[in-house]
Amino acid sequence: MVQWAMRSSIRAGLVAAALLSTGCSGPTVVTTEDAARTTATSAAPTPTTERPSNVHLANAFDFAADTGGQTGYYFSSPSGRWACAILPRVRAGCQNAQSTSSIGIDGAPDEVPGPGGESLAPNAITIERSGGPRFVRLTPPGFALTPGPAAELPFNRILAVGGFRCNVQQASGISCLSEAGGGGFTFSADGFTTAYTDVPPGAP
Repeated sequence: MVQWAMRSSIRAGLVAAALLSTGCSGPTVVTTEDAARTTATSAAPTPTTERPSNVHLANAFDFAADTGGQTGYYFSSPSGRWACAILPRVRAGCQNAQSTSSIGIDGAPDEVPGPGGESLAPNAITIERSGGPRFVRLTPPGFALTPGPAAELPFNRILAVGGFRCNVQQASGISCLSEAGGGGFTFSADGFTTAYTDVPPGAP
């Protein structure tokens, strides 16, 4: 009984230590060497138990571009309002294609830390391999293809490459997912959620 009690006490201490270390750590998003630090918009995501659909996959080759020696997968929304990218095994995200000064999403934070610690308006939303989605201040071009614009990702088509997937739906907006961490986001100009919205298998 004494040994069992000691083991239980040790397990409880290890769990508490793990929870404390998790709460004190968090990834920062860096797009370029002088890009801004980010602020979290949510706690670490709960991984989904459902596998994402592969019914409506787009041809990733159609969106590939080499920028600065790195291959990325860039797309524009059908409206042309949003510019997005998947940087394989690093991050996926979107920004306002019509303004580099603000993101233009209702409910987004007014400020995030800038490169020098100053407060600046966020101009992008991103998800890394682990952790939750974040609003960030990026140095141009950010997620935009230069020269652009990037190819349009049609409604109800899924761009899946490099451990991430993104789609655009008329009802919900743009959604991206980290397949490794399970975190994601869905947004339109009217608002955002910190979860991925899959394309229904029966979508046209």
